[in-house]
Amino acid sequence: MTGQRMRLTAITLDCPDPLALAEFYGRATGLALHPASGADFAALTGGDGVDLGFQRVDGYRAPRWPEQEVPQQAHFDFATDDLDETEKALLEWGAARPAYQPGGDRWRVLTDPAGHPFCLVRRRR
Repeated sequence: MTGQRMRLTAITLDCPDPLALAEFYGRATGLALHPASGADFAALTGGDGVDLGFQRVDGYRAPRWPEQEVPQQAHFDFATDDLDETEKALLEWGAARPAYQPGGDRWRVLTDPAGHPFCLVRRRR
């Protein structure tokens, strides 16, 4: 691959209900639902940025935070100006807050409605 670079275009999460998870992340990020989204695959698009995809997996098993019986494998970090305000909104939209919080005041770990862990971090100014 001399002189060539790959460009990341999408990240896709396995889940039991792609449209429901797309709705959650759409509310959280402001990204728009791709018009071709359906019951087996849904995507959020944001112009020139990275798309978020959600694909239906039969027999899906949610990651268990912080246990490793079903490891998280990957997670998102989202920057926000107000950890408390953002956390409150996400919890209202279906996120959960695990008891184990290793970040102290620096970041928060939440899980999306399908059980994927993600972090809220303070936006750097």
